[in-house]
Amino acid sequence: MSKIGQKPVQVLNTVQIAVSGESVHFKGAKGEMTLTFPQKVLEIKQEEGVFLVKRKGNNAKDKALHGLYRSLFANAIFGVEKGWEKRLDVVGTGFTVKLQGQDVVFKLGFSHPVVFKQVAGVQYRVEGTNKVVISGVDKQLVGQVAHQIKMIRRPDVYKGKGIRYEGEVIKLKPGKKAKTA
Repeated sequence: MSKIGQKPVQVLNTVQIAVSGESVHFKGAKGEMTLTFPQKVLEIKQEEGVFLVKRKGNNAKDKALHGLYRSLFANAIFGVEKGWEKRLDVVGTGFTVKLQGQDVVFKLGFSHPVVFKQVAGVQYRVEGTNKVVISGVDKQLVGQVAHQIKMIRRPDVYKGKGIRYEGEVIKLKPGKKAKTA
């Protein structure tokens, strides 16, 4: 039995859910999102303030899809209701970030500034000169964009300079002096 799939998803009155065929459309205060699901495997039920996902079969694949789609629907409901966000820190002497129109411009010690273009469905916010906040309705898209930004300049293993998630701890390697002493 899928323990995740059996849990009902609580839905506030501000979120509207419309099921049509194999797609579910979510609309809330922060935006809209549409997800598709396998209609042969799953069945969607809506009751007062509760969203339920039931499975039709009982094999291992159906159980796995049951839990997966219940989590995807719960993430979509949370996203259109409150929104998802990831915070990134830019660490390093002279490393800065600023917003230029809809794009984010990074100065990361390269010979040129790096411009990260606007992605549809994602908003950027810069706090100070070294913090970036990525927010949006789709959890997967927000995480993917945050990872792409982080990969522009990954944290250095010796000094820790680069772009990292807020609160991420980087384990630094000892340098040559520490090894010989």
